[in-house]
Amino acid sequence: MTQYVGAIDQGTTGTRFMVFDHEGQVVANAYEQHEQIYPNPGWVEHDPMEIWENTQQVVLDGLADAGLEADQLDAIGITNQRETTIVWDKDSGRPVHNALVWQDRRTTDRVEELQEADKVEEIREKTGLEADAYFSATKTEWILDNAEPLKMQSSRGGDLRDRARAGELVMGTIDSWLIYNLTGNHITDVTNASRTMLYNIRELEWDDELLDEFDVPKEMVPEVRPSSDEDYYGHTDPDGFLGEEVPVAGALGDQQAALFGQTCFDEGDAKNTYGTGSFYLMNTGTDAVESDHGLLTTIGFQMSGEPVQYALEGSIFITGAAIEWLEDVDLINNAAQTAELARSVDSTDGVYMVPAFTGLGAPHWDGRARGTIVGMTRGTSKEHIVRATLESIAYQTRDIAEAMEADSGVETTSLRVDGGAVKNNFLCQLQSDIIQTEIARPEVDETTALGSAYAAGLAVGYWDNVDELRDNWQIDREFTPEKSQGEVDKLYSRWDDAVERSKNWAIDEEEE
Repeated sequence: MTQYVGAIDQGTTGTRFMVFDHEGQVVANAYEQHEQIYPNPGWVEHDPMEIWENTQQVVLDGLADAGLEADQLDAIGITNQRETTIVWDKDSGRPVHNALVWQDRRTTDRVEELQEADKVEEIREKTGLEADAYFSATKTEWILDNAEPLKMQSSRGGDLRDRARAGELVMGTIDSWLIYNLTGNHITDVTNASRTMLYNIRELEWDDELLDEFDVPKEMVPEVRPSSDEDYYGHTDPDGFLGEEVPVAGALGDQQAALFGQTCFDEGDAKNTYGTGSFYLMNTGTDAVESDHGLLTTIGFQMSGEPVQYALEGSIFITGAAIEWLEDVDLINNAAQTAELARSVDSTDGVYMVPAFTGLGAPHWDGRARGTIVGMTRGTSKEHIVRATLESIAYQTRDIAEAMEADSGVETTSLRVDGGAVKNNFLCQLQSDIIQTEIARPEVDETTALGSAYAAGLAVGYWDNVDELRDNWQIDREFTPEKSQGEVDKLYSRWDDAVERSKNWAIDEEEE
């Protein structure tokens, strides 16, 4: 009987289960969307129970569709939307509130308090992160303060904190929620821990001062393990939904999983994933490189018994979601149309679109920036706006690429790309032109799922070493610049002007 490795890829908009063979080829694939909940402007939530139910469903569907049995899985790896935060009851497994999603901006005021109290530098030194509502610390604090019914508000949710201190409530990112539901153990991996703003990435431990700052009891946080763990996080319950004891042995936050899946195991290797947002990561080896240009220093991955490998990361909040927005407002019928519409005009005619729908991430870090279209005239058509939207993805990526080179001193010669949007050849060519570098698109573009499968498979000995994984990596297509540097620089210089106009926009609506 042939053996395989499974990967649960729990993303922002849905949950996927994939099964891979020894060559890293996809054998099974099932997907289920979940509801996006928007209680207020700038607030985004998910129902953790729906996510867990969908996870079970896609695992069973994926196996059934491929005609596989659960005992053909040597291991399961997990990859997940990062920073999204859940607090749940340890015994019953019931969440006390919906998950607060990474895009959620409700704690912006709290972040501004940290800025005013001059705590930003200390947070950056310990965690490698900017003080931002994006990360889990302020989200956990908000849930503990606000998740009780309204009548409890007089005690500022003290009851929840008492329960948390007593070890009755636990918190975690989506990986730990799934590991808990699969194995009964409260565990996270180093990459996900590094995104909470509560974990010291140099000391490799939960930081008491930060836990104290956000009033998160230490009893709440998960045990932190390597991303690929030979000791395993646990096994699935033989009496549970799978009916089989399968080791759960690898976990990586989605962007680190893509870095791993793209086999960026060496210092200087870089990848960019184009999903809801875009995330550009460069492996910096065993050095946690500090950024002077608004990038995050984060943990790239850790193998069993080996030191942590760090990465520099540029987080762009909205790229693929900008294409979804074009659909929402009926400028396009589907994402595939964007290339054809953008190609039908030679340029945007001076139109720039800044998709700051949930603020701006790296390198600007402005939670109050908002989406902006500038430069329109009566001659502006939807084709120009569509092209400007695709160009905004490429410009935002160049912002990051320049910051990466400045921080690391390493010039990017080739960028490995993945994610839904890279199926668009027009966008890949545009990206190559605007960064003036080679773009390499691999054959297997589901690199996040693949990365977590690799991590789990290495842990159980399904693959012997990373060289086997490197051999699996195959190029589908390469793109090289067709425009001159001068031509591109001229377009890019006005992009900065457009970004400036989007900044600090949301101030009035939130202060009224």
